[in-house]
Amino acid sequence: MATLFSRPCTSALCNCASPNGGTSDGISRRGVLTGGSAALATNALPRFIAEAVAQTPATRIDVHHHVASPSWLDAAKSLRKGNAPILNWSVQKSLDDMNQGGVATAITSPAPPDLRGLDAATMARVARESNDYAKKLEISYPGRFGTWAMLPLPFVDESLKEIEYVFDTLKVDGVGCMTSYGDKWLGYAEFEPVWAELNRRKATVYTHPTTPSCCVNLLREVNDAFIEFGADTARAIFTVVYGGVADRYPDINWIWSHGGGALTGLAERFLERPLRFPPHKGKFTRGQVRNQLRRFYYDTALVANEIPLSAMVKLMPISQIVYGTDFPYEPAAGYDRGLAAFFNSGDLKAVYRDNALRLIPRLKQA
Repeated sequence: MATLFSRPCTSALCNCASPNGGTSDGISRRGVLTGGSAALATNALPRFIAEAVAQTPATRIDVHHHVASPSWLDAAKSLRKGNAPILNWSVQKSLDDMNQGGVATAITSPAPPDLRGLDAATMARVARESNDYAKKLEISYPGRFGTWAMLPLPFVDESLKEIEYVFDTLKVDGVGCMTSYGDKWLGYAEFEPVWAELNRRKATVYTHPTTPSCCVNLLREVNDAFIEFGADTARAIFTVVYGGVADRYPDINWIWSHGGGALTGLAERFLERPLRFPPHKGKFTRGQVRNQLRRFYYDTALVANEIPLSAMVKLMPISQIVYGTDFPYEPAAGYDRGLAAFFNSGDLKAVYRDNALRLIPRLKQA
């Protein structure tokens, strides 16, 4: 492995090779996939990467792996957003971490912060270019990457157009979205057309927390990701369940990051109290709510220790827990010691790979 890590980056996708963050082969930041994804099939897997993969017993599927396309980076910088791990991300760093940590395939998604502040046209362009970039990455390294496509939410019409493109042209594995957009959460009626279309396609929806408008810098000198992200995940889950979205669109497979965030700590407030008071009294039963919570998927990013894992397995079956690292914020190598200490070998195999294969069956051949 030492030879792999010491070699210079040779990927056309690696933004570490260019001082402006662009691709080293002159590929345009716009329209990477002009003519459809088939045009990219000529990108070969570099030999030294193929050799390293062949020597590594990598089996894990990481559903929580962030990337930053040049378009996303430009947008984040224009909004004065971003942080060191994601601003300094590169394809080679992803591959190195995956090889060190036994990750066979990483399903990529845009990272927080969300791009709140862009207009509809700009948001649609950034999403399109980011999705083209992610698909090119997937094709350039066969079997190593998959794609949760970025949607230009909160803009519904633009999101519907992008759904058609990413599923019909790019053939992505699913879509990725934030838990909230400004002052709107995923279960709100404004997003209903998006869920109706994704339900029709029996799509997987990966979600990642962000900071809503109400709560930016809520606690003095406390990073929003420490507390607020977990709370916002729970808010989004609550709106999807009690907003009726989960019932109306049962063919969507939802993945909630970080073990559902604050969900397990708020379990009684999900399963008991809303059922006793308006506006939810008489509209749901405890069994309905519990069944929805148990059919969702939850990743292991930032919950790989016995305290949250113990709570998770009481609320949700092992079959719904999927492996996630949160790269580049956490490495795959060594991070999952808590998972290995908690789960038996059969359950660990399910978490590392088998559960994700139900969502992405094409990877059975990878």
